[in-house]
Amino acid sequence: MSRCFRHEVSFYDGPGDFVDAILPFVRAGVDADEAVLVVVDRTKAAQLREALGDDHAAVEFADMGEVGRNPAWIIPAWLRFVEGAVASGRTPRGVGEPIVPARTADELRECHLHEALLNDVFDGGAPWSLRCPYDTMSLPDEVLVEAMRTHPLIEDEPTALQRVAATDMLRSTLPPPPVAAEELAFDRSALRRVRELALRVAADAGLGGRVDDVVVAVNELATNSTSHGGGRGVVRHWRDPADRALVVEVSDAGRIVDPLVGRLPPTVEQVGGRGVWMCNQVADLVQVASDEAGTTIRLRFGTAAG
Repeated sequence: MSRCFRHEVSFYDGPGDFVDAILPFVRAGVDADEAVLVVVDRTKAAQLREALGDDHAAVEFADMGEVGRNPAWIIPAWLRFVEGAVASGRTPRGVGEPIVPARTADELRECHLHEALLNDVFDGGAPWSLRCPYDTMSLPDEVLVEAMRTHPLIEDEPTALQRVAATDMLRSTLPPPPVAAEELAFDRSALRRVRELALRVAADAGLGGRVDDVVVAVNELATNSTSHGGGRGVVRHWRDPADRALVVEVSDAGRIVDPLVGRLPPTVEQVGGRGVWMCNQVADLVQVASDEAGTTIRLRFGTAAG
C-alpha cells in the first residue's frame, strides 16, 4: 500500500470528546501551512471554529449534510480539494465524518463502500492525510468494527483487522424488494413503457420538479440493460413505508466489476460508464449490487408526499 495517502480513523467518545480528538490534527495542519478542509456537521464545525480561535480562518469548512447527503458525492469533493491544494503548492489535510447515527441502513452501506473506495482512489497519488471521526458513544459496534476494516490506520497506528475490499462490497446483495413492489419486464421495444412507468410513479409520489430526474435516470439504466445487460431487464418500484420515499430499481443479467462505478466524474475521453454517475447526480441514494448472477441498481428519491 502506498504511504502517500494516510487514511485514518479516529474514535471519540461522544460530543464532548469530539474537539479534543480532532483539534490537534487540524491545528497541526494549520501550523504546517497545509490546506485544511473539515467536512462535518454544522454543530461540530462551530465547535472547532471556536476552539481554533483566530486560526479558524486558515481552515475551510463544509457541511457533510450537504456534501455527503448522497455518499457518492463525497469522493468528487475530496478530489476537487486535493487537486486545488496541490495546484497551489500546498499539502492537503482533511477531516470527514460521513457516518453518523442518523444514517439509514442503506446509507450506511454506501458510506462503508465510500470509505473503502477512498483507499483505491488516492493510494499512489499526491501525499495527503484524511482523518475520519467515529463516535463510539452513539454508533453500534458493528459500524466501529467496519471502520477498522476500511481504514488502514487508527490515527498513527496500523489497524489490526484485515482490510475489506471494495470489490467484495459490490458483490454484497441488497435487501429484497417488499412483496408489494410492482415490476415491469422490458426489452428495447418496451423502453417507452419504462419511461411512462417512471413518469407515473414519480408524479404519484409527489416529487414535483424531480419527476424528470426520475424519468431520465430510470430510462438511462433501462437503456444500459438493453445494450449491456443481456438485452432485457426488470424495473421495480415501491414506496418506503418509513418516509414514503420512492424507490426504483433496475435489474438485468449484466455484470459490473468496477466498484467505483458512478463515483468518479467521467472524463472527456471516456466511452460508456456515465449512466450511474448521472443517476448519482439526481437521486438521493444509488446502490449497486453485481455478481455473476447479474446486476441490480437501486435509486432512492426522497421528499415524497405521504
